[in-house]
Amino acid sequence: MNDGKVVLSGDDMRRTLVRIAHEIVERQDGSGPLALIGIHRRGAILASRLHRILTELVASPVLLGQVDISFYRDDLASRRETPEVHATEIGFPIDGATVVIVDDVLYTGRTVRAAIEALFAYGRPARVQLAVLADRGHRELPIRPDFVGKNLPTARTERVNVFVEELDGADEVTIGGAREVAA
Repeated sequence: MNDGKVVLSGDDMRRTLVRIAHEIVERQDGSGPLALIGIHRRGAILASRLHRILTELVASPVLLGQVDISFYRDDLASRRETPEVHATEIGFPIDGATVVIVDDVLYTGRTVRAAIEALFAYGRPARVQLAVLADRGHRELPIRPDFVGKNLPTARTERVNVFVEELDGADEVTIGGAREVAA
């Protein structure tokens, strides 16, 4: 599993998600429903984990969905490979809700931009917030996370690899050279 320097172990990831969940609760004003929308794939898994933690922390229901951004990417026409498409599952109205988009790594901001565009195809939330497990910098768009697990200063040539039990058999975040992780 380890393909670089480990920056978050499985226990670190669990503690980080608990902290992010508490921060999400602290920043809610109670004016509308709270919804977590995870970006496929690892963001959706992290959103599900956050959802389990949040349902123990708050009395009101926390909504959970997932979004596929494949057809909202700004580089869709220039990509050689056909995107792997996953189901977008937002089975609740998002109008007036506080939506927290969840992703594993924030890098250029383009994935988050695509997620916001996809989200607005489903309605108009009262506000949209962003929670990421790792923020590695190098933004190309003016996007800033509201909730950050760990800031990871990296070189552009490095890759932040997020491994999750559900897909990879273990939880771990590493920094290393470019490596393909499971799709």
